[in-house]
Amino acid sequence: MQTSSPARIQALTQAGYWGRETLHGILQSQLAAHGDATALVDQPNKVELTDLPCRRLTFNQLDALSDGLAAELLARGLRHGERLLVQLPNISELVLTYYAASKLGVVISPIPVQYGSHEIARFAGVLQPAAVLTLERFREERLASRARAALPATPVWALGEDLHCEPLKDPTRRTALANHRRQHPGDANDILTIVWTSGTTGTPKGVPRSHNMWRDMARNTMAAGDYQPGETLLVPFPLVNMAALGGFLFPSVLNACKLVLHHPVDPPLFLRQIQEETVNFTIAPPALLNRLAQQPALWEQCDFGSIRAFGSGSVPLSPSMIAVIEGQYGKPIINFYGSNEGISLFSTPEVAPSPEYRASMFPRFGVPDMPWQGHAHESITTRVIDPESGEEITRPGEPGELCIGGPAVFDGYLDHDGEGIFTADGLFRTGDLVEICGEPPNYYRIVGRCKDIINRGGMKISPAELDTLLEGFPGLAEAAVCAYPDADLGEKICACVVPAENNPAPELAGLCSWLQEKGIAVFKLPERLEVFEALPRNPIGKVLRHELQQAVTQRGGQP
Repeated sequence: MQTSSPARIQALTQAGYWGRETLHGILQSQLAAHGDATALVDQPNKVELTDLPCRRLTFNQLDALSDGLAAELLARGLRHGERLLVQLPNISELVLTYYAASKLGVVISPIPVQYGSHEIARFAGVLQPAAVLTLERFREERLASRARAALPATPVWALGEDLHCEPLKDPTRRTALANHRRQHPGDANDILTIVWTSGTTGTPKGVPRSHNMWRDMARNTMAAGDYQPGETLLVPFPLVNMAALGGFLFPSVLNACKLVLHHPVDPPLFLRQIQEETVNFTIAPPALLNRLAQQPALWEQCDFGSIRAFGSGSVPLSPSMIAVIEGQYGKPIINFYGSNEGISLFSTPEVAPSPEYRASMFPRFGVPDMPWQGHAHESITTRVIDPESGEEITRPGEPGELCIGGPAVFDGYLDHDGEGIFTADGLFRTGDLVEICGEPPNYYRIVGRCKDIINRGGMKISPAELDTLLEGFPGLAEAAVCAYPDADLGEKICACVVPAENNPAPELAGLCSWLQEKGIAVFKLPERLEVFEALPRNPIGKVLRHELQQAVTQRGGQP
């Protein structure tokens, strides 16, 4: 499966931005020099979470075990170009699945373990996967049983139960895998992943990304974090989207780094892994970095001597946090702004020395006459336009939609007509509202979104999806959700309800229990409930969500 036009492939290859190595090809190119180096480390409580053993793998073992998994998947009927829906936490088996998929030419479509049967069925309806790969258990959740209930007609394979990641010993399977790879040698322009986002309609949108797109994203991340060969990287974010795949999976093999896995975010364990594995670079949630900055005793309890820098993002950072961790403790903070579609901006001490700037501003990479240098500035184009007219905005302080193009940017959503996704000259319309800012005005600041997506700690949530579900809640005349501000997560969800005549207002706990029965993911549950006499609507009956959000914010208080 390829989505890039021959003209785009030729242009980016000739420019040197795209190459010929696939993910597994990069791995195999590292074996001669680094085959015995440690490549991958599970977190120490993996057995408690999954019933699967912890692994510490060299690059040679990573290659051999992914061969074994590829042969197993091939024997089960999975073929080149087919799609595999994967729901796994950050465990070594997930990383092995990426390499196995690359070796088979299978398109891997990973989804977070938080998603329930409702989301699984919706994603599968768009993806049409040949099979689902998951676990029997993650914490208290029975992932395989949930997937089988959601997709009774689709094969569901549970790692550790139905199949295993073991070295390839069967000569028949070895021959079959070798024949398959000769017939399908792989192409760096093939789609490796379909990762997911959600639009305002609530319809999941698949983001196909090729090996080359991911590699270029990794190149930007590696430059931002100044990744060094052979370093140790700790990834706490799920290996299902840009932050973890472009920030850790691809960089770890490109630079022959040790990749240490962590999931879900458990601050004491996270800090323990930094010390025990002598981690050099990691990305941390803003809330954790804020705690470290605000509690000197907590910082002193840990040995951060190996840490070279921290990355963060998803919400505006605290300038005071940056000042403390950088100024007092000597650990640089890099602020990342990215997306599955291919946004790859970052703010480092070099491009934004001031903590106030770095907390919320990003260089205007790809704009002529800007003072920036490096691959990101040279390879991408960015522009701000009026969301309605499409006219370019160059005046500081005037909000507009950020548009971006470059070798890391995707070609379009899966099975989407492309309307409204790109500008006339091919730049991706991000849907993010930014303004030109700074003295001089060489930066962007994110000020909102053109659409209503709620951003809860980096997890994007469609209000329309929850609106539709809440319409079925007994005893309500109207219901809608909106965001309200939260100091740690950026935004949380408020359910705004109008009780039907002669019906009491629901309790938040009861509303959430009802949503969970529908199979909704826990992170999408409302954490506040407000009662209204009527919801604000426009003349054609559409809820005016910005007015609703304003009313909720003005009411203040907590859930």
